Amino acid sequence: MLPEDSFIEFGRLMAANRSIRRFDPAVKVTPETLRALVGLTRYCASGRNLQPLRYRMVSTPEECAALFPHLLWAGYYQDWDGPAEGERPAAYLVQCLDTRLAQDCLCDDGLQLEAITLGARTLGLGSCIIKAFNAPEAAKALHLPEYMKPRYILALGAPAEQVEIVGTDGSLEADIRYYRTPDGTHHVPKRPLDELLID
Repeated sequence: MLPEDSFIEFGRLMAANRSIRRFDPAVKVTPETLRALVGLTRYCASGRNLQPLRYRMVSTPEECAALFPHLLWAGYYQDWDGPAEGERPAAYLVQCLDTRLAQDCLCDDGLQLEAITLGARTLGLGSCIIKAFNAPEAAKALHLPEYMKPRYILALGAPAEQVEIVGTDGSLEADIRYYRTPDGTHHVPKRPLDELLID
């Protein structure tokens, strides 16, 4: 019997949890907020319950500036090098695998990133999960020990762009690339539900 009010509300939160690539620099993200977001990961399932992921918090202007050059942004935007000065993230969480505990993390990385980004959205923050980055240089910039292997970098801050989902009504054709319209709105094609189900 669907839907319950809480299910509807959760669906709205999921729909609002979009990748943000331009941020409002006037809104700071404190270390306390970063700690609270990482705290959510303790409730996630963990393969073999090893819990081998660790997080390096990055919130000072100096460390944010040192990390930024090693990130790649929005691969479908060939003529865009990422957020300009005045649009950059206020903070980052660098997800690392502690190789003293495990050589892989199974599905833990995605589960934890979803928990953090959903939590950030409830606080009015936007986020962008970044996989395309220079891991050795990022590790060097943040003085990570050798056994901490960066897996993802999560950019965080107050959204300074509008993001809209398109295509869920069945209008999505072959092209799933996100795009920006002249007004600066970022559009994200998503496949309709019927396309996800196997008869």
